[in-house]
Amino acid sequence: MVTSLAAYSTGQEVQKNELQTRAETIKVNQIAYLPSFQKIAVVPSTHANAFSIINVDTGASVITKDLYKPNYWEPAHQAVKVADFSEISTPGTYKVTAEGTADSPKFTISSNGFLSLHDSVLKAYYFNRASIELKPEFASDWHRPLGHPDNQVLVHHSAANKQRPEGTVIASQKGWYDAGDYNKYVVNSGISTYTLLQAYQDFDEFYATRHGGIPESNNSTPDILDEVMWNLSWLESMQDPSDGGVYHKLTTKRFSGKVMPHEATAQRYVVQKSTGAALNYAAVMAKASRVYQSFPTFTSMAKRYRQAAIRAFEWALLNPYVIYQQPSDIHTGQYDDDDFTGEFAWAAAELLLLTKEKKYLDKFNQFVASPTVPSWQDTMALSYISILVNGQTVLSTKDYETLKARFLAFTNNIIESHETSAYRTAMLVDDFVWGSNSVAMNKAMVVIQAYRLTGDKRYLNAAVGLIDYVLGKNPTNYSYVTGFGSKSPMDPHHRQSYADSVEKPIPGFLVGGPHAGKQDNCNYTGVQPADTYLDDWCSYATNEVTINWNAPLVYVLAALHNSQ
Repeated sequence: MVTSLAAYSTGQEVQKNELQTRAETIKVNQIAYLPSFQKIAVVPSTHANAFSIINVDTGASVITKDLYKPNYWEPAHQAVKVADFSEISTPGTYKVTAEGTADSPKFTISSNGFLSLHDSVLKAYYFNRASIELKPEFASDWHRPLGHPDNQVLVHHSAANKQRPEGTVIASQKGWYDAGDYNKYVVNSGISTYTLLQAYQDFDEFYATRHGGIPESNNSTPDILDEVMWNLSWLESMQDPSDGGVYHKLTTKRFSGKVMPHEATAQRYVVQKSTGAALNYAAVMAKASRVYQSFPTFTSMAKRYRQAAIRAFEWALLNPYVIYQQPSDIHTGQYDDDDFTGEFAWAAAELLLLTKEKKYLDKFNQFVASPTVPSWQDTMALSYISILVNGQTVLSTKDYETLKARFLAFTNNIIESHETSAYRTAMLVDDFVWGSNSVAMNKAMVVIQAYRLTGDKRYLNAAVGLIDYVLGKNPTNYSYVTGFGSKSPMDPHHRQSYADSVEKPIPGFLVGGPHAGKQDNCNYTGVQPADTYLDDWCSYATNEVTINWNAPLVYVLAALHNSQ
């Protein structure tokens, strides 16, 4: 509350200074540039003509070059110049300098520059596990008691039927907390789990050697698959055994307060079945069956997943337009999509790849349409990724090449956005929506798939530009991942990080990122889509974390490391 004109003036001065600091600092990827990849910094001054790369350890200037001509970036209403130092590949710690601007944060050039970040972003899922105590040997300062055993979950009246009437007690344990809250949502879990499974499929040799310090790290299963199984165990329990339908979410009636998981003890419910939940479930269970069936230990589990996926898809075919309608006594996240075209195509694609049965090919052909940037609302592109990676034997050559051409036409638009962007990042004004950082990472994921299909490094450059953006080469000067970078979020909208009495937030979470919606009515300093971001608990619109935002970041970091 403003109590005086002096306080108001001081607040305005703080905002002015913050905006000035943002505007005057050279923007770089604050974590690392990989030696063989494009390396771009953004200089906010249009008056500087040249830049230098300084070796931080020696103080020596490594190179001095001309800046590109100024260019205007509409999302920030800002004119900037590009500094391209791609020719520097010698490992070390550097910074960028230019006349009339503040030096960039320091950064490294290293072929292993993304590994620590990757491992932490993946381990964020462990920190968001439900139904488990996080012990100090695995969670360090962020250890906590077990929360939400979820062995006494009630069937809500909206989900009740004859076999499971209202008030039926079921167990629905494990899984990941969805975001800053402690509820679990099937729809958002779908794209999150899929993306991690795709990362494993594409880079299985890499994941065979990555040990993230979780309780399962000493077993014979790759850690990423152990982590995914924690969520699959919960997801499996969300299917009604009587008809194959899938509950939309497991939730309290209202969001909990700013408390730790073990302190959030309100009754939890499974709520309404929906077409979206059934199709996300079918797609993920089918994909999981394909992945885990290659492990002899998981043969029976993979068979269960297969049957569960088939039943969920059959339920969706019989109930093709059951939109989630929030019951009047439930006041938590909705994930209430009303267009299931992408979900039908995706689920059909996964079942086609699993079973090789023509009926799923027919359904895929019925629903497939042009791809868009993946999101929980639109999963069409996920069907393309799965089919293009694994579907050469289930489609005719003509049909496969048609899908490939459509996908490349879509990703070519992202390349064009990258190459014409003043920030060398394929983020347009319309991309600055709730969760804009996940838009960036999902764009990066699809252009990486295009690179893997073609070998064209223009796609790879676009992905690099997008990872650079979320790691600091942006108007706010933030690396948007907690615990990483010279300036990273300290107060994310994440209940554990807020309530745990540890000053630093749990590391490895990608926050939502800037956009001009301001749905939370917080005191933002920025006004443009690309600089309206606030590192404050208040800002659930820009500073919350979610499982579906971390997933494509895991994928992109693994892909870039393995594309060197």
